[in-house]
Amino acid sequence: MKTKPYRVVLEDLNVKGMMKNKHLSKANSKQSYYEFRRQLQYKCKFREIEFVVADRFYPSTKTCSHCGEIKKDLKLKDQVYSCGLAINRNLNASINLARYKLA
Repeated sequence: MKTKPYRVVLEDLNVKGMMKNKHLSKANSKQSYYEFRRQLQYKCKFREIEFVVADRFYPSTKTCSHCGEIKKDLKLKDQVYSCGLAINRNLNASINLARYKLA
């Protein structure tokens, strides 16, 4: 059984800012973020799936998907988001992006 998503939400990343991180710049330089976004947008349009770009400043990783609390001091090395609920930060961000609403 195949299921078709009704929308795809992608974060608008600050790639220039990501390149300033000396630990991640080499890995980020090998990525084709623009091409990935372009292809994803094209395929969504072709399959009539809504394509949404989340605002660059939307705190998807720093917001608790359970209670909505925003943790401003969350560092890149913190892989688990914890505020009563302990959840992987990437899973937490994906839940928040799934709930993302355009203003």
